[in-house]
Amino acid sequence: MRDMIAAGLIALAGLGWGAARAAELPSVSYAGSETCTECHREAAEAWSGSHHALAWTEPGPDTVAGDFDDAEFEHHGVVTRFTRDGDAYLIETEDADGARGTWEVVGVGGYRPLQQYLVETEPGRTQTFDIAWDLDEERWYPVFPDQTLVPGDALHWSGPYKSWEARCAECHATGYTRNYDPVTRTYAPEMAEIGVGCEACHGPGSAHLAWAAEREAFNPAAWAGTGAMGLTVDLGASAEAETGQCAVCHSRREAFFDGNPVPGTVYADAYNLALLREGAYHADGQILDEVYVYGSFLQSKMAARGVRCSDCHEPHSATLRAEGNAVCTQCHNPAGNDRFPTLRGAAYDTPEHHFHEQGSEGAQCASCHMIERTYMGIDGRRDHSFRVPRPDLAAETGSPDACTDCHTDERADWAAAEIAARFPEDTWRGPHFGTVLAAARWSPEGQADALLALAGDAENPGIVRATALDLLGRAGSEAAAEAAAALLGDADPLVRAAAATAQRARAPEARLAALSPVLRDPVRMVRIAAAGAMLDAIAAMPPEAGAVLRGPMTEWRSVQVMQADFPETHLRIGGVALTMRDWDGALGAFREAVTLDPQLVDAWSMLVRVDAALERRDRARATLAEALAANPGNEALEALRRGL
Repeated sequence: MRDMIAAGLIALAGLGWGAARAAELPSVSYAGSETCTECHREAAEAWSGSHHALAWTEPGPDTVAGDFDDAEFEHHGVVTRFTRDGDAYLIETEDADGARGTWEVVGVGGYRPLQQYLVETEPGRTQTFDIAWDLDEERWYPVFPDQTLVPGDALHWSGPYKSWEARCAECHATGYTRNYDPVTRTYAPEMAEIGVGCEACHGPGSAHLAWAAEREAFNPAAWAGTGAMGLTVDLGASAEAETGQCAVCHSRREAFFDGNPVPGTVYADAYNLALLREGAYHADGQILDEVYVYGSFLQSKMAARGVRCSDCHEPHSATLRAEGNAVCTQCHNPAGNDRFPTLRGAAYDTPEHHFHEQGSEGAQCASCHMIERTYMGIDGRRDHSFRVPRPDLAAETGSPDACTDCHTDERADWAAAEIAARFPEDTWRGPHFGTVLAAARWSPEGQADALLALAGDAENPGIVRATALDLLGRAGSEAAAEAAAALLGDADPLVRAAAATAQRARAPEARLAALSPVLRDPVRMVRIAAAGAMLDAIAAMPPEAGAVLRGPMTEWRSVQVMQADFPETHLRIGGVALTMRDWDGALGAFREAVTLDPQLVDAWSMLVRVDAALERRDRARATLAEALAANPGNEALEALRRGL
C-alpha cells in the first residue's frame, strides 16, 4: 500500500515532472574548506570554532557538550536517558509507536546557546531529537516546552517535521542535496562538507584554486559560471549580492531546488520569501514566529540605503564588529558615515536620546530598535527591521512595543505619551502600513482600496507591498485583481509575484492575458507564482495557451515533486487534481498528505468529501473513522461525521 501511494504521487505528477536539482556547473567542484587555509589563514582561523563551522559536526568528546553520563530527563511523563557505550552516545526514549528504544547519536547540530543531537531511526532517515542541551545552564531541556507531543503526532521528534534531512541539514551543510525517494520515503543525502564551510558562501572552489595556481593563464570562460577569480559569486559586488547570499539560510522561505543553490544564484531564482503573514509576523512587521532575519531586514531603511550584513557582522567569526552600542555608532554618530549620505549626523549614544542610565540595558540601541524574541526555548533572536518604537500603534495593530517589553507594569498608551513628550517634533509618528495590514487581516474586502494604495506606493519596502497584494488576493475581488495587474511590471520581484498571485480572482481568459508577459519573467519566483495563479484554469485554456504555459508549469511541477517529503505539498497537488477532475489523483495526494502528517485535518476532510461526492459513503465513513482516531474530538471532523 505504501509503495502504491507514493507511486501514485509520481503518476499524478505526470510526464516531465522530473525531480528538480540545483543548476549544475560541470566544470566547477567543491574542494573543501581545508584547501582555503593556506592562502586565507586569518579568515580560516576566525571561522574555525564559529557557529558556522560548528553548525553540524560528528559526535565526539570535542563536539558533544551534553551530559551522557547516565543522565535522565523527564518531560510530560516521558523519561529520556542519555548514556554512553564506549565511543557511542546513546539516547533512550519513546519511539513513533510509543515503545522504548535506544538510538545512537550520529550528528551534532549547532553549538551555542543550545546543541541538538541527531539520531538515525532507520536507514535513510535522520531525526532531530527535541530534548536539547543548554550550554550556558548545563542542563537538558525541551526545545518546545509547551507542546505535549505523543507518539504518532507529526510534530513528535520521530515525525516528518523533525526530519534533519528535510528541515535542517540544508542550512547546516555545504553543497547539500537531500535526494528524497517518495516511494520509500527515505533520503540519500549528499554534501561537500558538514558544517557551513568556506564554499557555502563563496561557491565551489576548484576554479578559484586553478586561478590561484596560475593567475596570468587563468581563463574564466573555461569554467562555467565563474568570474575573474574563478568564483561563482562576488560578495563585494553589491549589498544585494551579499545579503541575498546570507539570506539563503537566514530567511523563512520556500525552496525551488533540492539543497543548496550554487552561491551567486539570485535569491528570487532559488526561493520564494515568506511574506508578513499572520502567525509569522505581527501586523506592523515585527517578528512573531521564527523568521530568520531577512524578511525583517528588508523592511528597514538600512536595507533600502545599501547597508549589508558585514557592516555589522564579521562574516568569518560570525561575531559582531564591535561591542554593544559601538556597532551602531559606526554610523549613527555626529559625523555620520560617508557611505550613507542621507544619514543625519547626531549623538545617539547619550541619555538625551535614550533617557536611560548610560551603560544600562535600557540604554542599549538594540533594546529599543531591535527587540528580542526567544525561540527554541532559550535562543534569543533580535528583530532586524531596526524600527522606531511605535506604542501609539498598539491599539490599532495589536502589536507589541519595545517600551512595554521592558516596562511590563505599564501600558502602551503610557509609552506613547512618554515618547510624544520627549520627542515632540518627531516625524516618525505618521501613518504606518501596520494599521492597513491589521485591518485587512480581519477584512481584506473592506480594505481593498487601502491595500491597493499601500501596494502601489514605491516608498514602502517591497515585502510590505507584496504582503498588501497577498491580502488583497484573499478578498477574491475581480475588480481589485484587475487593479493589481498594474503592478505586474513592478521593479521588485516580490511585488510582481504577489501581483501575479492576486490575479486568481479574474476570469481565466482575462487572467491569462494579464499573466502572459509575467509567465516569461526573468525571475523564477515570479514565473512560478504566475503558473500557480493559472492552475485552476488550465482545463479552460485554449490549445494555443500551451506554449506560454508549458515552461512555467514545468517549473511549478518540479518544485512540487522536489518537495514531496512535505505534507503540505500534497495538499496543493490534490487541489490541482480536483480542478482537473482527476479524482483518483486527488485521493492519492490527500492520502499521502495524511500518511506524512496524520494531524493534517484539511487533507482528511478532502478524502472524506471526495469519496462522499463519488457516492462511496462506506469508504468515506471508514476514512473519517481513521481521521478521528488520529485527531479525536476535532470539531471539523465531527461536523463531517454528522453530515454523512
